[in-house]
Amino acid sequence: MQIKFLGTGGAFDVNYLNSAALLKFRERNILIDCGFTVFPALIHKNLINRVEYILLTHLHNDHIGSLPTLLLYKSIIEKSPRPVIIYPSEHLKKQLYAILEPQVKNPDKYAKFVPLDQFKGITAIDTFGQHSEGMQTYAYVFDEDEDRIAYSGDLGKPETLFERLDKLPPLRTCVFHELTFNAENTGHTYYKKLLPYLKNYDVFGYHCDPTQSPSDNPIRLVFYQPNLMA
Repeated sequence: MQIKFLGTGGAFDVNYLNSAALLKFRERNILIDCGFTVFPALIHKNLINRVEYILLTHLHNDHIGSLPTLLLYKSIIEKSPRPVIIYPSEHLKKQLYAILEPQVKNPDKYAKFVPLDQFKGITAIDTFGQHSEGMQTYAYVFDEDEDRIAYSGDLGKPETLFERLDKLPPLRTCVFHELTFNAENTGHTYYKKLLPYLKNYDVFGYHCDPTQSPSDNPIRLVFYQPNLMA
């Protein structure tokens, strides 16, 4: 597997772009999230042609804001096959349809919707209400050969992800976990809550302004890892 981030910022960290990544997984190119800065980033980095599959953690604007534009571009400009939107539940698919219909009219014309259970090696972790009250969110785990990547999405309670990882068969595991440096931001994981997991897992932080990282933060930030940036 290979993961390359298109941005590592939160909703308001415009200098670092919306958190999103391209994952090479089992010979597929999967775009994880598509916030409002993602389409321009794909164009500027000449990577938009690699988008074949799309997987969403949740439906906030900094995670899906440029998805309609991406779908239209792939069809009208690129004239490529419809990207496959992998959905973890019928509920999330229904919500996504409601967002896309006013903008593309017929979502099925521009994307093929396929349930997650048809993709071997990808596990969705239901994190409902743990980012925003009453909101459906998901973390994802990707297993390929002897390697595992975990991607948190926006998650205020990291134990939900790590308790699930602890129960899985052991593999080399790299965890990409969003974090905040503000203890009062309960919709995201305060960085100190991740410290107990550093002993057993290789953890990288994203979805933050890296310049705000305190001096006592031992978690490596994706933004400062050139090999993880697209």
